[in-house]
Amino acid sequence: MARKVIDEPSEDIVANARKDRGTIRGPFGRLALFIRQVLNELRKVVTPTRKELVSYTGVVLVFVVIMMALVYGLDIVFAFAVNFVFGSNK
Repeated sequence: MARKVIDEPSEDIVANARKDRGTIRGPFGRLALFIRQVLNELRKVVTPTRKELVSYTGVVLVFVVIMMALVYGLDIVFAFAVNFVFGSNK
């Protein structure tokens, strides 16, 4: 089961972000601000446990197999329809 993490910014983070956005910066200053904000967001990342990772991988694989079967079925139906409408050249 996934852990519940609430991502609510504190007032000081919001105030700092507004202050940083309010100041006029050159291109390098904006780049530095962007990199700082990216690093702050990366610190919030929660890595899944092994059990969660295996579970998520299983869900993705099952979904991919179902979608492959759906596309294969539609391909067969459309091929039959095209052969029916235009006839086969055999």
